[in-house]
Amino acid sequence: MKFLQKLGKALMLPVACLPICGILMGIGYLLCPATMQGGEITGFANLLGLFLVKAGGALIDNMAILFVVGVGVGMADDNDGTAGLAALASWLMMTTLLNTGFVTTIMPSVAENQNSVIAFDKIANPFIGILAGVIGSMCYNKFKGTKLPDWLSFFSGKRCVAIVAGVVSIVVSAVLLFVWPLIFGALIAIGKGIVGLGPVGAGIYAFLNRLLIPTGLHHALNNVFWFDTIGLGDLSHFWAGETSADVTWSLGMYMSGFFPCMMFGIPGAALAMIQTAKENKRKVAIGLVASAAVCAFVCGVTEPFEFGFMFLAPVLYLVYALLYGIFTTITVMLGFRAGFSFSAGATDLLFSASLPAAAKTWLIIPLGIAAFIVFYVVFRFAITKWDLKTPGREDDDDEAEKSAVLANNDYTQVASIILEGIGGKANVASIDNCITRLRLEIKDYTAVDEKKIKSAGVAGVVRPGKNSVQVIIGTKVQFVADEFKKLCK
Repeated sequence: MKFLQKLGKALMLPVACLPICGILMGIGYLLCPATMQGGEITGFANLLGLFLVKAGGALIDNMAILFVVGVGVGMADDNDGTAGLAALASWLMMTTLLNTGFVTTIMPSVAENQNSVIAFDKIANPFIGILAGVIGSMCYNKFKGTKLPDWLSFFSGKRCVAIVAGVVSIVVSAVLLFVWPLIFGALIAIGKGIVGLGPVGAGIYAFLNRLLIPTGLHHALNNVFWFDTIGLGDLSHFWAGETSADVTWSLGMYMSGFFPCMMFGIPGAALAMIQTAKENKRKVAIGLVASAAVCAFVCGVTEPFEFGFMFLAPVLYLVYALLYGIFTTITVMLGFRAGFSFSAGATDLLFSASLPAAAKTWLIIPLGIAAFIVFYVVFRFAITKWDLKTPGREDDDDEAEKSAVLANNDYTQVASIILEGIGGKANVASIDNCITRLRLEIKDYTAVDEKKIKSAGVAGVVRPGKNSVQVIIGTKVQFVADEFKKLCK
């Protein structure tokens, strides 16, 4: 759990880049529908819309690479950029070795299996990005101080991190070469198995679709239900202007349930997160989840919201996926039908409402109100009942700590006294800081002199574990941490 929470915090930086991109894309689609539906693009409004769509898509479409660097740097002991470089090396190595063209060259039999080809076509996904980030950061933490023989001394220390990450990535790629298509194929088989379950099957699909978002394996199910992998193609037939009479299922049933959840459920969940956030962090929570809710409503971009809490509160993410399944089943049973070519936002709802397969689109109002209320109530209850660490509820900085004031503004002297109280730089294993605390991992807890540390004028000292020391400094902690790192070099 501690690993997941650290991963969740590391993802906050890249996730913070996404909401504005979703908003740009939403405005762009409204100004230029042709970017989504096809057709001629003429006039200033259309060109401006196309410009905004491309600007927003530049990051949304490359979200996995943002995760590579964000996780690599964020999970490194001292947030060193070397870890980000190592993570990028890992990403390039894995996505190149697992690229469909290369895989089918070294293993021609893969080309004969459609499921395997689809699997490797989708290899550049957020899961591989996060995996590369973890590899880069772990290699940095483990090998940043490596000392090699004199004749290899150029590659000692941080210079060897990216090399080690590359070697590890080769091994991981070899494993994924066989494991990835098996997992992908298994999910496609599951998809085929639930096709005949009607509205319940649609609900199960929606649940699994959301649940698999962190791994990128939701693409396996999407290919079963949205495209013509097994003869379904809910999305392609819907936008071709066909109706349920032209196919063997209720056309649109595998897309319709996403609309009330994305357009109204996510804003309800976002409101619950904002209201349960700590007062001193509520503005931060608003900046993250409110803008993410706008993205979801306008154009169905949900990743800024989902990656903002899925690793901080994985239990809540499971509940979130279950709500999708329940609402999809209800939506399909009530006869609401709409489709999307991009995602289930207001823009696609507007354009799909005029297609022949669309039905009872007015139900989005009562369904949306219900989704907003249910998501809000369930999220608020779960967050407060289980004290979940959603955005704005982290333990790092309570109000008392934020108001803490250093008695000494000579940051170098403060850092020097803390270092002496810790037992010297030889006793320091790792250095980190949150908004108010200097977080230190130490080797020998008996060498710590708390009185000495407090004499630096800090607000307090916390010992959460045998080899952990946290020095409460206040909002100026970054300046002290920078000086502390310099002294430890």
